[in-house]
Amino acid sequence: MKKIALQFGLLAFLLLVLFQLSKYSLFLGGFKSELFIALFAGLFLFFGFFVSRLIFKQKETVVIEKIVETPIELDEEKIKKLGISLREYEVLQEIAKGLSNQEIANKLFISETTVKSHVSNLLIKLDAKRRTQAVSKAKSVGIL
Repeated sequence: MKKIALQFGLLAFLLLVLFQLSKYSLFLGGFKSELFIALFAGLFLFFGFFVSRLIFKQKETVVIEKIVETPIELDEEKIKKLGISLREYEVLQEIAKGLSNQEIANKLFISETTVKSHVSNLLIKLDAKRRTQAVSKAKSVGIL
């Protein structure tokens, strides 16, 4: 903060000195007025860039989000015993995460109708009436 205040103070001082020199040079006629106008324009341009850089300085914030999924041990014998296919099992895992049919379809790159068919088959195979009940039965059986 002190550095910025010092820079602004120095810039203001230089502007005042330049104003004073231009006032005397116009009276004495030693310098051409166009030279001072060009010098003022350049100084104001520099001042504008400097101020805009300070005012609009944006700090870049990088947010890295890491999603860690714990692998679920696949007990193939229990799954085969229930008659659940691997794709139905994937859908069941996504249901357990709380995803909707559309979200599951997007994640597994299948249509929403296919997800609905898999959910319907899961409900029948797990003897459940709702998705939450299917998840709780799958947990009690030990496949989730």
